[in-house]
Amino acid sequence: MISAILLSGGLGKRMQTSEPKQYIPLHGKPIILHSLEALLKAPFFSEIAIVCEDAHKPLFAPYESKVKIVFAPPGKERQDSVFSGLCKLSPSTKFVCIHDGARPLLLEKDLLAVIAEGKKSGAATLATPVKMTIKETDANLCVQRTLDRARLFEIQTPQVVSYSLLKEGYQKAAALGKTLTDDASAIELLDHPVQLVLGSESNIKITTSEDFLLAEILLKRLYG
Repeated sequence: MISAILLSGGLGKRMQTSEPKQYIPLHGKPIILHSLEALLKAPFFSEIAIVCEDAHKPLFAPYESKVKIVFAPPGKERQDSVFSGLCKLSPSTKFVCIHDGARPLLLEKDLLAVIAEGKKSGAATLATPVKMTIKETDANLCVQRTLDRARLFEIQTPQVVSYSLLKEGYQKAAALGKTLTDDASAIELLDHPVQLVLGSESNIKITTSEDFLLAEILLKRLYG
């Protein structure tokens, strides 16, 4: 049994808009609904936990006939929101697919690939190779070393993880007082391997106004 968590609780401050970025209309509908519809391309989710504020719950009503939807309140940090969603899932859930609400361009082939790998290895995430040169600096922005680009990857979502591993990883993070930026980091705390699955460059996370413009262009290219 596999369930999904769709994160829709961020404020999107870098977009400098009056409403959270995931609710800004893109191609005629809020960004978050594009992300939800992308998840629904996989027909085997038993339920989807949407992490959002109460005021936004009615937006998802038209989809409740397609999949069981449960709601969870967002937390202070991303990891708090994921754990909030996790606690709302059925206890019979074996695997969890976590997706950012601000990634509306997830391709079906990538979704199916990361789900298959996650179920096989216990923890998997979409990722793309880093194309630019990355340098590590000190606090004064003085270069300390150049990292080996061939070994660097930009991490995306969805990330598909065993329910028990994910819960244990986030509990350990809380006990250690660690702030994590993705779910794979929680699994790394358990010394469990995380398998990368090559994703698509189009699976961008909309964070800035420039990202939004790029998403508009990519959507037109994909769907006309």
